[in-house]
Amino acid sequence: MSWHRPHGSTSRDGWDVVVEPDASGWEHTGLYAGRLAAGETRTFAAGRREHVVVPLSGSVAVATDGAAGRQEVKLEGRASVFAGPTDVAYVPAGSSVTVTAVGDARVAVGFAVTASSEARFPFRHVAAGDVPVELRGAGIASREVRNFGTPGVLDADSIIACEVVTPAGNWSSWPPHKHDEERPGEETQLEEIYYFEVAPEAGSPTAAATDPIGYQRVYGAEHRPIDVLAEVRSGDVVLVPHGWHGPAMAAPGYNLYYLNVMAGPGEERAWLICDDPAHGWVRDTWADQHVDPRLPLGGTR
Repeated sequence: MSWHRPHGSTSRDGWDVVVEPDASGWEHTGLYAGRLAAGETRTFAAGRREHVVVPLSGSVAVATDGAAGRQEVKLEGRASVFAGPTDVAYVPAGSSVTVTAVGDARVAVGFAVTASSEARFPFRHVAAGDVPVELRGAGIASREVRNFGTPGVLDADSIIACEVVTPAGNWSSWPPHKHDEERPGEETQLEEIYYFEVAPEAGSPTAAATDPIGYQRVYGAEHRPIDVLAEVRSGDVVLVPHGWHGPAMAAPGYNLYYLNVMAGPGEERAWLICDDPAHGWVRDTWADQHVDPRLPLGGTR
C-alpha cells in the first residue's frame, strides 16, 4: 500500500485529489481538492459525513440543505495558502453540500465519517479573522498553525482540521509524534491526511523555481510497521493510518504548507499525542530559542 499519493494519481470526477475510505483499512476521513472554473459547481450528497470547506485560492460559495433548512455563505478565501488564514465552512452530517466557484478558485473539502446522518452540531461559518494563529516551536522548528477546525475553536462530531505553514529550511511535525491508540487523557486514535503545497519563499527568483519540493516522514513500530519518506510537491497527499510522523521538512528556498484532516473511532474529539521518546527532549530546547521572525507568513498572530 502506498501512503504517498502524488498529485493527479487519485484524480476523479473533475477533482485532482480524491481520498475516500477504502479496503486498505482507511475508514474515518477523506479529502477532495482541485480547481474550479468561475461558476463551476460540485455537490456532495447528504449522509453520514461532516464536511469542512477550505478555499485554497480564490473565493467559493457554499450552500447546504439539511434538517435545519438551507444555509448559504460566501467564503472570501485568499490569494494563496501562503497569504494567510481563510474563512471556512463547517457542514454537519445529514446536509448536502454544494460548492460554487466565485471566479476561478481552488478548494479543498475535507470530511469525517460520522456514526449517524443526524447533525449533532450546526452549520458554521468561521471568518478568517476568527481563526486562531499559533506560532509553534522555535528556531528551525518554528511553524505557523491555523486552528480553524480544532477542538475549542469549532464544535464538530469527529473531524479535526488545521493548516500548517513551515518557512523555507524549517522542520515541522517535530518532534515525531503519534496518535494511534485510545489512552484516556494521554492519546487519541486519529487517522491523519496531509495535503501539501510548496512555493518559493519571498524574494526567490521564481522563474528558476520550476520544481518546488518538501519531504515527509512516517514510521512505525516493529509490531505495526509503516515506512514513508516522501518527496512532496503541490497537490501531493500523505496518509498516516498509524505510527510516528515527522518531520515535515521545508527544503531551503521553498515554503511548505499542509492541510491536516483527522478523525478516529473514539468518543472523545481531542488531539492528544505521544512524542517519540527518542526525540521528545527537543521540546525542552525551545525555551532558549526565538520563534522564526519570518512568522506568521501571512495574516496576523
